[in-house]
Amino acid sequence: MMKLHIKNMVCSRCKIVVKSVFENMGINPVSVDLGEVELKNDIQEIQKNELLKKLHAVGFDLIDDRKSKTIDKIKTLIIDLVQNKNNHLKTNLSEFLFQELHQDYNTLSNLFSEVENTTIEKYFINLKIEKVKELIIYDELSLSQIAYSLNYSSVSHLSNQFKKVTGFSPTHFKNIKTIKRKQIEDL
Repeated sequence: MMKLHIKNMVCSRCKIVVKSVFENMGINPVSVDLGEVELKNDIQEIQKNELLKKLHAVGFDLIDDRKSKTIDKIKTLIIDLVQNKNNHLKTNLSEFLFQELHQDYNTLSNLFSEVENTTIEKYFINLKIEKVKELIIYDELSLSQIAYSLNYSSVSHLSNQFKKVTGFSPTHFKNIKTIKRKQIEDL
């Protein structure tokens, strides 16, 4: 068995695209998960280089070093938390990451800050604010419902954090919807 770690896999569509890249090369993965592809057999270096080119062409990259793998795992867990699990943490973020990655949070935090030039907390907040923007643009939920779904303690807390990050109140943002959302990989 061989496991490859892939950067920028953040959603179910990403899994479909990555799987098709492998299958188009005649490589049938055993499993494709966010950030990981498991293969039955090892692949040759030439095949790996070709795979790297094809993945890069569709916005993905292979991760080789241990630090990058850890950073990618942190990002994948936080993205999944915000996008798919409605941010309902049973513990705080540091405890969640410790439980998932079995590494001391201070070590993870220092590594993340060193490589990404931002803290895990700021990254998490930025992802949540992008999700808030998305939900405001969809215009299907009230601000109260958005605050609840993203586990904010109150609408006031969400509004304050939103204004701190974007410079606008959620209401003002809703009225000017022309402000573009950021792609996850740009955060």
